[in-house]
Amino acid sequence: MSQSSGDFDVDLFVIGAGSGGTRAARIAAQHGARVMVAEEFRVGGTCVIRGCVPKKLMVYASRFADAFEEAEGFGWHLEKPSFDWRKLVAAKEKEITRLSGLYVQNIEKAGASIYDGRARVAGAQAIALADGRTIRAKTILVATGAHPRVLDHVPGHELMISSNEIFDLPVFPKRLLVIGAGYIGVEFASVFTRLGSQVTVVVRSRNILRGFDDDMRDGLREAMTRAGVRFEFDNTVAKVEKGPDGLAATLADGRVIACDVILNASGRVPNTEGLGLAEAGVRLGDNGEVCVDDASQSSVPSIYAVGDVTDRVALTPVAIREGHAFADTVFGGKHVRVDHATIATAVFTTPEIGTVGLTEQEAIRQYPLVDVYAASFRPMKATLSGREEKTIMKIVVDGKSDRVLGVHILGEDAGELAQVLGIAVKMGATKADFDATVAVHPTAAEELVTMRMRQRRHEKPLEEAHSPGLADC
Repeated sequence: MSQSSGDFDVDLFVIGAGSGGTRAARIAAQHGARVMVAEEFRVGGTCVIRGCVPKKLMVYASRFADAFEEAEGFGWHLEKPSFDWRKLVAAKEKEITRLSGLYVQNIEKAGASIYDGRARVAGAQAIALADGRTIRAKTILVATGAHPRVLDHVPGHELMISSNEIFDLPVFPKRLLVIGAGYIGVEFASVFTRLGSQVTVVVRSRNILRGFDDDMRDGLREAMTRAGVRFEFDNTVAKVEKGPDGLAATLADGRVIACDVILNASGRVPNTEGLGLAEAGVRLGDNGEVCVDDASQSSVPSIYAVGDVTDRVALTPVAIREGHAFADTVFGGKHVRVDHATIATAVFTTPEIGTVGLTEQEAIRQYPLVDVYAASFRPMKATLSGREEKTIMKIVVDGKSDRVLGVHILGEDAGELAQVLGIAVKMGATKADFDATVAVHPTAAEELVTMRMRQRRHEKPLEEAHSPGLADC
């Protein structure tokens, strides 16, 4: 026999006030649920406090270096500009404080309450608060996100910083060493190079951005190298020590790199340790993630999870969509599921990458006939600025149905383009649909609807192809 709402203190208890948790709390409260949210750090989560928002603000700051340089080609004469790191940090802090306050207001306006402190699962329908209270909750939502992976096997790892700390460095680093070349690693390498740092990136593999389209990876690596980033491929950091002038990082091949700051950007781990989930019977994956079904429900029926803590797709808009779907399903009487396929995304380096759908390599593995259209050209702006840069675009097409499987762009505003292209790809647009669209001239984006020449065609027996599918936790 199920328990009534009167047997509980709240209908929903949300652990974590990041993007996914706050959206779920607000929507559930709007559906009439009694909601309580716990946050032990700052309301807003990784995205607002030490992720997407402050990072993008720093990306904007870094691009002024190029803008000042390019202006001369268009007739502008500028005195040599200077950069004030402390002013940028202070302005960033002011903005994220404002946004965090808005998150609090929106939660409270919806009718939910906020507990400032740590909360942990104390049973299938119980929450233990740091102040000693126990809250009886009919439903629990875990939305605690993830944290930077610690390289505790590396002697001197305590001398490294993570993406949590890099936004608030008291002194701008003249020499920055970055470990890892995923999203976080390449984005900060790009930012700090343009702000004036001498940046070295240590990469365990032979290229950057594993999982992205190879042409995008190669094009970005070349652009970052031209900008001054130094890559150390097929290498790792073996130990870190304090040197006479900052830090000394010894690589696996024995060479020593002197630097001021070492950023560990080697990956992230779901925040489940110490939450009491396993003790409550919740199944966790190999990376510590909460295993959930397509309704975000865990192995314990009353406990759900959304966002990075599930290790599905670690993107803020995905966490928001999952949180909204959860609230609509559990408290709104709807049946809403999030489609994790064909999600547009961007890497905010300079130049940036915008991408949606399958890479060329993924498409070849999954489809018997794949057509690839590609273009590489010098953008119009560069003809007067004198910069050596290229825009690269690629359209991956199912050769049988003509459906566009993926679009990948390296260049200015690629992220903005990816958002719009995501609509077309999600709707099942064909290459013929792209071709039938009249171009906007002169723009770089017109290349997407004027590409006519088939650059590469991959064909294999049908039995060698397999259909895409989501892997189980």
